[in-house]
Amino acid sequence: MALCLWIILVVPLCCWGQGPVDTGDGGVFQPQSALTDMEFATVSTYRGPGNTDTRPNKDLPILLWWSSNLFPHFPGDTERVDCARSSCLVTSNRKVQLYRRTASIIFYGTDFRAYEAPLPRMPHQTWALFHEESPMNNYLLSHSVGIRLFNYTATFRRESDYPLTLQWLPSLDYLLTPTAVPLQEKNRWRRAGLAPVLYMQSHCDVPSDRDRYVQELMKYIEIDSYGKCLNNRPLPEHLEDTSTATGEDRRFMNFVGRYKFHLALENGLCPDYMTEKLWRPMHQGCVPIYRGSSSVADWLPNNHSAILVDDFPSPRELAEFIKALDQDDTEYSRYLEYKTPTQITNLRLLEGLENREWGVNDMSKPNYLNGFECFVCDRENERLAAVKAHRKNPKLNLPPQPKMANSSHMGCPLPSPGYGPVESIDPNDSWLQMWPQDYWQSLDQAEGLESLIRHNVSEPSLLWQHIQSIAVRRARGQ
Repeated sequence: MALCLWIILVVPLCCWGQGPVDTGDGGVFQPQSALTDMEFATVSTYRGPGNTDTRPNKDLPILLWWSSNLFPHFPGDTERVDCARSSCLVTSNRKVQLYRRTASIIFYGTDFRAYEAPLPRMPHQTWALFHEESPMNNYLLSHSVGIRLFNYTATFRRESDYPLTLQWLPSLDYLLTPTAVPLQEKNRWRRAGLAPVLYMQSHCDVPSDRDRYVQELMKYIEIDSYGKCLNNRPLPEHLEDTSTATGEDRRFMNFVGRYKFHLALENGLCPDYMTEKLWRPMHQGCVPIYRGSSSVADWLPNNHSAILVDDFPSPRELAEFIKALDQDDTEYSRYLEYKTPTQITNLRLLEGLENREWGVNDMSKPNYLNGFECFVCDRENERLAAVKAHRKNPKLNLPPQPKMANSSHMGCPLPSPGYGPVESIDPNDSWLQMWPQDYWQSLDQAEGLESLIRHNVSEPSLLWQHIQSIAVRRARGQ
């Protein structure tokens, strides 16, 4: 059941059409330091195809990017955007936070902090969340009470309003690229002393606790580890600059392409969270040994293109499977059949790449930041038009229906050990002391922020008092 946050007696914060939502410039929401109409009016305009919105800048709703570092326009801090069906003014200038025309605030999930939220939350405004990064960056968003603060979402989950699930897969051609290092050459490298499995990771203490699993797997199969985590081999000197890895430097790609198997373990576990750790080995023609998204099979090219860690009861059994595959060229080659277009049989993957309206390094489509911005712009114009119609004739026109995110838009689980039961871990273990606690502390902050909003508090620094009050009531069983 959707939660509506109530402020100022019975004005619902998140339920559309209940507060003062018209875009007029007068009224109590005009802040003392708001940007003037003249400042907005001087912004250069352009006309997008299919857009018939002829309103001048001073009549457009405003979208405020709360995370100014993510503002997808330059130079300056304000721009007019003409989207598919309507137009908006977008800005990163927080002076317009309380402005009556500011219809929505867009947040970047990694930067969203309960103690820095724009309070009081205005009843005429919606909140939009853009969060394409790891769940570890902000577990507040994985709790129902946290994600329900937002009306629109763009996350890696397919259920979000503007899904970014395949953000790390540039195109179908990226998968179809011929294998960088042929199997015969890989086998020569094996005979020359390379391990069958590559592990290259330098971010060690992460929620997925991947190093604990790899350490156990190393007992049963040889693994060459070049990063800072579980390192047992040095990188060649010319590859020690980490930018060669992040930028897909040709020398780096040729080096790691010599390995038959790549450990592809995400830093966080969540449905649909898939990064370059999965797609890059497949691009190179190496077999990923994957753990991350529990729903990854929904997106793979076919049913034999990756080895899924969670399909095996133990690291020992996974190691035995890899060893057998390493010795069987015919069976190993089956895992690379997706390099032939007719062997990509997953319609969800094909349709997902074809139908997404944003592109990766594709100038014919908007990037997903501008795309989500326009998504919010069009939805807000629809909402405001429905509010206006309802006010003009309430009997004929219903108010817009409430729109709110839910757990399926993020909903990542409590971090669990990479291997073995949590009871077997030393109480002083750094992972145990960090990530489960961070998960539950994030819930405290989400509940505290919801309480601040519900009580129409305008000072975010009071968050800790509300968290303490909630804890006391919980302890008393209230």
